Amino acid sequence: MAGRPTIADVAREAGVSVATVDRVLNGRLPVKEQTARRVAEAAAALGFHATSLIETRSRAALPEYRLGFLLQHPEQAFYQQFARQAEAAVTGASRFRGRAIVAHWTRQEPEEIVATLERLARSCHAVGLVSPDHPTVSAAIERLKSRGIPVLALLSDVAAGIRHGYVGLDNRKVGRTAAWMIARAALRPGRVAVFVGSPRFTGHELREIGLRSYFREEAPDFTLLETRVNLETPEVTRQTLISIMGENPDLAGCYVSGGGMEGAIDALRSLRLARPPVLVVNELTPESRAGLAENLVTMAIGTPLPELCRSAVDIMAQAVEDGAAASPGQTFLPFDIHLPETI
Repeated sequence: MAGRPTIADVAREAGVSVATVDRVLNGRLPVKEQTARRVAEAAAALGFHATSLIETRSRAALPEYRLGFLLQHPEQAFYQQFARQAEAAVTGASRFRGRAIVAHWTRQEPEEIVATLERLARSCHAVGLVSPDHPTVSAAIERLKSRGIPVLALLSDVAAGIRHGYVGLDNRKVGRTAAWMIARAALRPGRVAVFVGSPRFTGHELREIGLRSYFREEAPDFTLLETRVNLETPEVTRQTLISIMGENPDLAGCYVSGGGMEGAIDALRSLRLARPPVLVVNELTPESRAGLAENLVTMAIGTPLPELCRSAVDIMAQAVEDGAAASPGQTFLPFDIHLPETI
């Protein structure tokens, strides 16, 4: 194209009239959201001199949504990163102007979770939730649904049949992957310790099921110990793992299916073993990265938080527009694998 692109060029590229481009550019008269977006995309593609102004005008015509995210453990690096990615996904959404409102719960008590959820929902059009699966939580989600506020389960499914949908990993596959690594990396078959945050975390339960099914089918020479509940607390994990290793000197592996992995890493670090058991954890954090670098962690299975948040934001916005009754079901994301040689 010779010379600088003109309004006529933008109109031709967008398939609209020059008058429509002029209205978008100058903020005159209402323009349909889809049309304004098409004009903005055409201006950007052509390098039109007023592209930034057109984008500003077109965004001003978009609907405005407040999306809530209820997470846990605000002191943990993973959930701090989760909050940042949620805010970035809402800010960068192209179909609406939005604001992310992030809240946290700190104890696995359904009453606290529900109270925080209901406070958050009062100022939001939709909510994404990380929570154990409990009847009290399900009842609260159903009340919000009846008020037209969709709730999306994140990381661990909750209130199946009531919540708007689930976005996260295929947790059964995660558990089988953890078992595969332990079976392949262990020096010899032996006992395997498993930690879950709570029996009511569906995601942890599915990871445990996947782990046990793999060993049962593919590595029956390994013996799985009774599953321990660590409440996602590092100190409980540390003390319990040290106790387990004292009772089981042939411990071949350990899988921490949720939070509290810092305690497992610290336990192995303090024992100073020449060849520690295979340790598989979830999420790449400063603590798990250090554990990988020290060869205390064999593998960290990571959630792609940017993709999860973008997918969740898109589903939540669609739910606001279409109503809370419609349900997209489950959205599984591919997980990341981190090894000592990949960090």
